Amino acid sequence: MPVSLPPALESFLDLLRCPTCGACLHPGRSTLRCPAGHTFNISRHGYVSLLTGIRATSGDDATMARARDRFLATGRYGPIRRIVAHLAADAVPGQSTVVDVGCGTGYYLAGVLKQLPGARGLGLDTSVRALRVTARAHERAAAAAWDVFRPLPLTDGMADVVLDVFAPRNPSEFHRVLRPGGRLVVVRPTGRHLHELRSQVPGMVAIDPAKERRLHKVLTPFFEAAGTELVEYVTSLTRSEVLDLVGMTPSARHLNGSDLGDYGLAPDQVTVSVLATAYRPR
Repeated sequence: MPVSLPPALESFLDLLRCPTCGACLHPGRSTLRCPAGHTFNISRHGYVSLLTGIRATSGDDATMARARDRFLATGRYGPIRRIVAHLAADAVPGQSTVVDVGCGTGYYLAGVLKQLPGARGLGLDTSVRALRVTARAHERAAAAAWDVFRPLPLTDGMADVVLDVFAPRNPSEFHRVLRPGGRLVVVRPTGRHLHELRSQVPGMVAIDPAKERRLHKVLTPFFEAAGTELVEYVTSLTRSEVLDLVGMTPSARHLNGSDLGDYGLAPDQVTVSVLATAYRPR
């Protein structure tokens, strides 16, 4: 049965470009196509797959995507979502275009779109399991499978806001797709983030103490900081929330089933500590 073009994805047709030849994309039968005949399937779940060639494998698998969706639905990261929405809305008009790179399940993108009633949003991620959730996270959220480390399949200067929340970064491409007065919003953990959990769960990925220095080095040629907010608080967790919190992170790839199921000493409270910075293009 043919898949219809989701309205949110249709709103981005003027900004999407064929990742193979750079031409405009047009709707076909359950596909997007360029004049040269390159074709990209629209999933019945509402996202389009633009990935070509060797596929990236670092995105959330089905188990991680389900854990992420469940945990974020608890609202434990609500303060982070609110500051992301605030930084985005503070810098752009209501009629704006938001691109969330490494969007996961679209939780933060949906928060921004709720704050900006006239905005349209596009989530990019390698995980098709997560994109299934993104495509229904908000009525104005489109979703596309893409790898952040490749040139983004988007026109120059098309975005008012680029979000990068706990995700890999491609500074030169972020700069290319942002309009001159736009904003890049980057969220990353501090060394205190989830320290109670990381100290008790074997295999949890450590936070590099040089993370801020490396971030500054890669962003400085393209961006300057317009303002930084520290979001830090202690939140209580149930056992199932602990399992989902660990299960949605990259740490899940380093833990086996028994590790994830045996948290007799896991804390019932953790510190959430992140930095959120809005950057201006240079």
